[in-house]
Amino acid sequence: MRYAQRGGYTPAEQGRREQLRLEAARLFERGESAGAVAAELRVTSGTVRQWRRRWREGGTEALRSKGPVSVERLSGEQWKRLETALRQGPLVHGFADDQRWTLKRIKLLIGRMFHIGYTVQGVRKLLKRHGWSCQVPVRRAIERDEEAIEVWKEEVWPQLKGSQRTWAPTSASRTRQGRG
Repeated sequence: MRYAQRGGYTPAEQGRREQLRLEAARLFERGESAGAVAAELRVTSGTVRQWRRRWREGGTEALRSKGPVSVERLSGEQWKRLETALRQGPLVHGFADDQRWTLKRIKLLIGRMFHIGYTVQGVRKLLKRHGWSCQVPVRRAIERDEEAIEVWKEEVWPQLKGSQRTWAPTSASRTRQGRG
């Protein structure tokens, strides 16, 4: 996938997008159609039309990046410290009840470490922008007894489930059965 989704652009991605727009400006100067530019740069023709409109109004400079939409509150050094803390795990930082990082816990950790406030969604965007993704752990209890589970499935569950009535056809319909 070419573009970030909901996480904002990293500086490298912003630069790459700006290069696409500047390449589009060169193609506009040659008189290429919106469809041809879109096909060559692998973007939508609607995007090309927006770029062309901005190019007509302000030239190539109008297509240059204006910087990030929002300034990231954590500096590069702070991000490295946060990343190290996340790799250490929740237990090291006082979250003893379970060994998973949640967005709420990361929000609290950022507040404790740097005295910077983030929303839960802001934390999600921050993590995504830096290449982290949400993970769903496989939950298996340490005390899990596979043999006992198999016995329960084979002996207990069939008794609880009961036998299905097969002597007459049934219908899940709530309407009256037709007479015929």
